[in-house]
Amino acid sequence: MARQVLPTKLAYSFALLLLCLVFSGKTMKLVQAQKTWCVAKPSSDDATLLENLNYACSQVDCSVLQKGCPCFYPDNLISHASIAMNLYYQSRGRNFWNCYFKNSGLIVLTDPSYGSCVYACS
Repeated sequence: MARQVLPTKLAYSFALLLLCLVFSGKTMKLVQAQKTWCVAKPSSDDATLLENLNYACSQVDCSVLQKGCPCFYPDNLISHASIAMNLYYQSRGRNFWNCYFKNSGLIVLTDPSYGSCVYACS
């Protein structure tokens, strides 16, 4: 009896799918293990940033933002909101929904720390 051979395109697609399935688990674990931070989107308006800052600081300790503390400078709304949003994001387990903030949060892979102001990272 003649053996049936899969068409080349179908065999290639199947092999590609199999490779994706095999490697997707490892890739997913690598991404989940990466350090991430939450910052305010640069396009956020001041009212949203203020709301984010107030909400996050009502849930977590934002004392690093007080005058004389490491993260007070630069003394501007986007910087303070970003630090507060990140403190909240880190304290809640670094889930993407904990950085949503009405679509004004942005998860980044580059550490936004500067000078003596260290952004917390679990």
